[in-house]
Amino acid sequence: PEETSQIQLERIKGFVTDRGGKACHTSIIARTLEIPAVQGLEHATRIIHNDDLIIVDGTEGVVIVHPTEQTLIEFEERQGRYEYQKSALTRGSEQPAATLDGIRIRVMGNIELPEEVVSVLKYGGEGVGLYRSEFQYMGRPDFPTEFELFDKYKDVIEVMTPNPVTIRTLDINGDKAIASSAEQDEANPALGLRGIRWCLKRPDVFQTHLRAILKAAVFGKVRVMFPMISTYEELIEAKRNLDEAAESLEKEGAAFNRDIEIGILIEVPSAVIMADLLAREVDLFSIGTNDLIQYSLAIDRSNKSVTHLFQPLDPAVIRLLKMVTDVGRNQGIKIFMCGEMAAYPIHMPILLGLGLDELSMNPQAIPAVKNMIRKINVQDVRQFMPKVLEQKTANDVFNLIRDTYGDLLIT
Repeated sequence: PEETSQIQLERIKGFVTDRGGKACHTSIIARTLEIPAVQGLEHATRIIHNDDLIIVDGTEGVVIVHPTEQTLIEFEERQGRYEYQKSALTRGSEQPAATLDGIRIRVMGNIELPEEVVSVLKYGGEGVGLYRSEFQYMGRPDFPTEFELFDKYKDVIEVMTPNPVTIRTLDINGDKAIASSAEQDEANPALGLRGIRWCLKRPDVFQTHLRAILKAAVFGKVRVMFPMISTYEELIEAKRNLDEAAESLEKEGAAFNRDIEIGILIEVPSAVIMADLLAREVDLFSIGTNDLIQYSLAIDRSNKSVTHLFQPLDPAVIRLLKMVTDVGRNQGIKIFMCGEMAAYPIHMPILLGLGLDELSMNPQAIPAVKNMIRKINVQDVRQFMPKVLEQKTANDVFNLIRDTYGDLLIT
């Protein structure tokens, strides 16, 4: 992920990897940067040589080595059609997304770097639903200073005002290790010291991070989101750290804003099970489906051998989502989704049927998702949900959506 975030877009037009899969962070960043990428090909670096001519089709997940003239022509035509369709969808994407029966759904963008906020605005994003702050820490030998973090956050917040910016606190390790972190040799990093666990172990780094967020919050509407909350105690401790950061700024006489919404990312099954109690301590939940699917189905989303099992439409995943949204309604808190599941129009009947309030995704997915939302009647999809919950496999769910709403996907 670190190398992908530093790609020079004027020089690199696509990439192929031996490892990984479409759900890993490297792939997610590639989509945000709009770079065609195909991952998990195992032997690509052995088969493809310097100066080979290749076609990288990131949409279909296909790489063609030594294409014929006819194949080149066919793919150039396909690329032209893709750009035309993309341009057609983008026109009018700045308009709000409202369903046929008038339900307004806020659609926002995920970013890794401050410069990507331009892309969010370009594609009609109504704010930043997930600012992955760890990319300010990667690719450097030391930790960023409070001023460096503040300056980056302030830039994004000012550009997006009056729309909200949701800053996820530092979520490192797993597949996003940083050079200044000593814990880089864990046997199973996805289950190790990552996310909020790492921050609570390093309160010095966490305090610097939280102080920068509170100072930047003076310049617009900011939400803070704690990642990888798996226990009630972690949330209470994270909130205590936020209060401590505010108190230290107050003693210094610094300008800051403590009146910001607090949320947690629902990414692990234990957070779903404890959602009713966690909801009493926060203003909102944001569902991080990338990790929720990984932990619920016991799938390493960076492992190409099991990537075919990474299914957002798996009935177990949908039932977990329903549990969270039911709690949200009962407790009166807002329920968002910032995982990649939100980026696919085919998922909209389910997400709207569950009653999600807000969606956030890689910026270029925003126009197509808004377009799909405008074709849906919420009352219809709510009545559709009992049928979805009766399905036994991800393929069954997919077929049900296709048969019921497929005509909306091709118009």
